[in-house]
Amino acid sequence: MTVLDMAQVSLREVNETLQGAARAQANAAYEIVNPRGSHAVAVGLDGPLSVTVKGSTGYYCAGMNKDAAVTVEGSAGPGVAENMMSGTVTIEGDASQYAGATGRGGLLNIKGNASSRCGISMKGIDIVVHGNIGHMSAFMAQKGNLVVLGDAGDALGDSLYEAQIFVRGTVKSLGADCVEKKMKPKHLELLAGLLERAGADAKPEEFKRYGSARKLYNFNIDHSDAY
Repeated sequence: MTVLDMAQVSLREVNETLQGAARAQANAAYEIVNPRGSHAVAVGLDGPLSVTVKGSTGYYCAGMNKDAAVTVEGSAGPGVAENMMSGTVTIEGDASQYAGATGRGGLLNIKGNASSRCGISMKGIDIVVHGNIGHMSAFMAQKGNLVVLGDAGDALGDSLYEAQIFVRGTVKSLGADCVEKKMKPKHLELLAGLLERAGADAKPEEFKRYGSARKLYNFNIDHSDAY
């Protein structure tokens, strides 16, 4: 375990060290101490690396992650795991706005709550939120799965494409073209796997599934009131 102390080492040096180790396929373990809410910590990691951040971070932590496993032992600011490609990002606390935005793969595991626009424009990422999520989550989500053990805010899944949403709690309101759908055995199996990977204490049968009604893919004058 290599310790990087941000009270003594700059953010640029921290990221250069991590990115270099990732490119070298070092499969090494790093611990970042005294992050002090710094922005863009552990971004652009492109290889098998284990990174533990001992504290909370600012915006865009673990952005563009590929193959690495990043754990934040605190909360994360806006855009955590933005454009994530693969690997895992775990937030032990809460996440701010647009967590997992445009993510294309991997698992974002948020142990606390997530704010508004969680999973906005997600393109294949799996996101598990153990608490609640805010309004406009999964807006224009194209592919992947958003799992919420708590409640969801207004306009869930607005303008949704083919991403799937699973919510155990209550949904304040559904967005345009988002509807509740039947939970089939294949969905229960998928959800069971996601809950296990995230270490979530919940049963698939407790959730409802939401998806696209597919009325907004192309403009149709009969559905103009939904736009």
